[in-house]
Amino acid sequence: AMAKGRLGATSTNGRAGKDIKNKIKRQAVYHKLKKEGGAALRKARTMRQKEAEKLGDAAPKPMQRTLDNTREVDETFVQPGDEEIAAEDSFDEFSGHFGGEIPNKTLVTTGRYPSEKLMAFLQEVVAMLPNCEYRQRSAVPLKQIVDACNERGFTCLLVFTEKAKKPQSLWMVKLPYGPTARFKVTSLVLPKRIANHGRATHHRPELILNNFSTRIGHRLGRMLACLFPHDPQFRGRQVVTMHNQRDFVFFRHHRYIFEQQEEGGQVSARLQELGPRFTLRLKSLQLGTFDTQHGEYEWKHKPELDTSRRRFHV
Repeated sequence: AMAKGRLGATSTNGRAGKDIKNKIKRQAVYHKLKKEGGAALRKARTMRQKEAEKLGDAAPKPMQRTLDNTREVDETFVQPGDEEIAAEDSFDEFSGHFGGEIPNKTLVTTGRYPSEKLMAFLQEVVAMLPNCEYRQRSAVPLKQIVDACNERGFTCLLVFTEKAKKPQSLWMVKLPYGPTARFKVTSLVLPKRIANHGRATHHRPELILNNFSTRIGHRLGRMLACLFPHDPQFRGRQVVTMHNQRDFVFFRHHRYIFEQQEEGGQVSARLQELGPRFTLRLKSLQLGTFDTQHGEYEWKHKPELDTSRRRFHV
């Protein structure tokens, strides 16, 4: 059997023998170059193995190249201990929540005619978010709902919309001064579809925000954190994770369980998923409360921003 491998160095852009009209000769040249490429790969692999044996434990471990570790450097990356960011955080729209001055209170609503699947999803959302309630929207304009929420002391408004009876987007309005974020909702899985899922209790969960590394990501992370109290009840052992990867925010809800097989033995820990699980992708971030006509956009996704597969914004 012929060894597998890349074409040899003599080929140009994978067009080995393309100019040869005779099919038999063209195939012979192609297989020859492929064999040379495979031999070169095997030789390089053998040399790396010998070097690793000489160095022993000090040998550098090969790192796989991914879109995440080769992402384009963003000028707005937030560095740990950035004094300018800390100063902005001290007086931004979310400072009252993180300072413990304003307790969170969330209202959840939908479009005019929500489907059964969307209502099942909202039932899980309301049960998971502390101090959260659902109100039927009917035909009330969104701006009137924002004003009513401000009068009643709500701190966040979540509006879920759907298309073809499937959840499609989420509008999140931070009250009373904004900002307003619009997300696309995908990959929704309700708890009943999750194998060996548990039931959530009414304890306030812990919150993990991971990889919100740019200026926009930093603001988005603080905004999402306003949905949860700043003082979790650790007795409930529940944790909500929002993990950003390639501008997709993966939402997961777990309980960690401690187990001991025998008395005096080693204690092990495992995770039990509670659900729901879904994915959010930021489409726009608008200053102030909901205003699609005259609102000023802090960031809005446009096709021309996607100049590379390795460029991410959050």
